[in-house]
Amino acid sequence: MLPNFEANLLIILVIFAWLAGITFFVIRFLNFFKKLTKGVSDKDFKSILTEILQETKQAKEEKEKIAKKIEKIEKESDDSFQKIGLVRYNPFSDTGGDQSFVLVLLDGNDDGVVITSLHSREQTRIFTKPVQKGTQSGYEFSKEEIEAINRAKKSRIKK
Repeated sequence: MLPNFEANLLIILVIFAWLAGITFFVIRFLNFFKKLTKGVSDKDFKSILTEILQETKQAKEEKEKIAKKIEKIEKESDDSFQKIGLVRYNPFSDTGGDQSFVLVLLDGNDDGVVITSLHSREQTRIFTKPVQKGTQSGYEFSKEEIEAINRAKKSRIKK
């Protein structure tokens, strides 16, 4: 067994090493704390953290409000025209050029309207027909109108 002096010296060295380790970690923590609170007024750490938590809570509530507004806008946008189809054609052999046209405006549910303009030498006529779910709704469509509907279904206005 070690003499009493050597045992005490060993205990003192262990305690010194222990204190040196604790001191190292305390100094490291204080330096981190100084960096964390650099440029902050003379508030205590608790009030700073409380303020940060309140700001975080407010930001989270704002984010939730914005997400709800976006969801509402997306639902409402289904009812606005999002798809457009246009076909120009010449229905009569006595006129030159593709003066007649079919314009299709559809919403997100493929509901909308077909606007057909027939142009001849004597007059121009305009017809409208409803479209429901991308198909006929009470009126028969011409081949140009069907082509315009198909083009509209494939297109989408970028949001």
